[in-house]
Amino acid sequence: MALHHNGGSTTCVEEPVQLYDMSNYLQKPEAAKKPTQSRTNLFVEAPPSSNQDPVERLPSPTTASEKLERWNHPRSNLFRSLAAFWSFVVMGANDAAYGALIPYLQEYYSLTFVVISLVFLSPLAGYTASALLNNSIHLKFGQRGVAIISPACHFISYIIIAIHPPYPVLVIIFMLAGFGNGLADAAWNAWIGNMTNPNEVLGFLHAFYGLGAVLSPLIATTMITKGNRLPWYYFYYVMIGMAFLELITSVPAFWEISGAVYRAKNARAADSKDNRMKEALIRLPHARVTWLCALFLLGYVGIEVALGGWIVKFMLEVRNAAEFASGMTATGFWMGITVGRIILGFITPKLGEKLAIAIYLPITMALELIFWLVPQFYVSAVAVSLQGFFLGPLFPAAVVAATKLLPRHLHVSAIGFAAAFGGSGAAIFPFAVGAIAQAHGVKVLQPIILALLAVILALWLGLPRIHKKQE
Repeated sequence: MALHHNGGSTTCVEEPVQLYDMSNYLQKPEAAKKPTQSRTNLFVEAPPSSNQDPVERLPSPTTASEKLERWNHPRSNLFRSLAAFWSFVVMGANDAAYGALIPYLQEYYSLTFVVISLVFLSPLAGYTASALLNNSIHLKFGQRGVAIISPACHFISYIIIAIHPPYPVLVIIFMLAGFGNGLADAAWNAWIGNMTNPNEVLGFLHAFYGLGAVLSPLIATTMITKGNRLPWYYFYYVMIGMAFLELITSVPAFWEISGAVYRAKNARAADSKDNRMKEALIRLPHARVTWLCALFLLGYVGIEVALGGWIVKFMLEVRNAAEFASGMTATGFWMGITVGRIILGFITPKLGEKLAIAIYLPITMALELIFWLVPQFYVSAVAVSLQGFFLGPLFPAAVVAATKLLPRHLHVSAIGFAAAFGGSGAAIFPFAVGAIAQAHGVKVLQPIILALLAVILALWLGLPRIHKKQE
């Protein structure tokens, strides 16, 4: 007020300012070092200088919103997550059905080990195509495209398989089912891997895969051995219903995320799809992470599906078990994977992905030695179930590790490629086991699995040290 009454008197202006400043300094002594700045702020509310801008210390708006996204937030994510979970149930049922049905397919079509093993190898073409097209489908059609194409591939495949066509047609149709699996596997892993608490959510996602893999051999074995010897292809009537449910849940859940919406939310990934793929697969240091994760998943999925796929035949021929008991061994293995993904999904982030998997794999190798060297049915059944328990968290942990080691704009390209490339392990290694079993018997399953476990442990230890997520 004194300043306005005596605008021409510098004395009147300065005295109240000095008194104000001194009282402020007494309350906050650290401000005394900057009297000029305090006086300036009395007259003009100057903006902070650019080198002191606190906004620069905050994450970008995109990053902040990403960190808030959860499986049930925003609310639309709840329906999408449930649709993705069901999609993984179908995928698990698809993959585990091969092992339970192989003895009956072999008898129905009168085939050798090598020829029947083509049911494992044929999805490789589908997985390879999905690895190459995943990023392009996202950019052009968004997650809506994945939600339509993947369930449609499953639905069409199972209808044709249920007609039980000639065996060469069956092999070709499994390629289409493999494409549907690879596309959804890559898309939903990359999407959920970017949420908060990714280990836990991915653990549940892959637990639903395990659930499908538990139900599949259980239903198939029960229908064939207990259901008045129903033909093997009756099981695919069940799969048709599951795929139809996948289609009618996935499409409305992801309908709003079209290509334009996806490109807007992932602007940097949309700059140049070729550059993103080259950066992920060719340019160091990101290429090293992408290829190590892809090869790790290749070996892991190969172990998972080879064990789940050939365990029934192994128990029948090497452990001389009954048909139903052998089928239940496969159920026990997939149940172990399901439970392991849920329980260890909470332990893995506490230990850290790098250390946790470095612990789980040697335990799995010890169990594999017990399975191989102790020729007792019940010991083998328990050992293979425990193997499933410790194998369960490997896939989710690899996806989380990739999201932490790679920048966000490469996640769909790199993780999508790694997941789809890894999915081809479900074709390569079970086929290799069948081809070798043709000459040496199905007992070769165990040394092959042990060797693969050692290889993926070496690949895992080759990953860089894992820090916080890069955005």
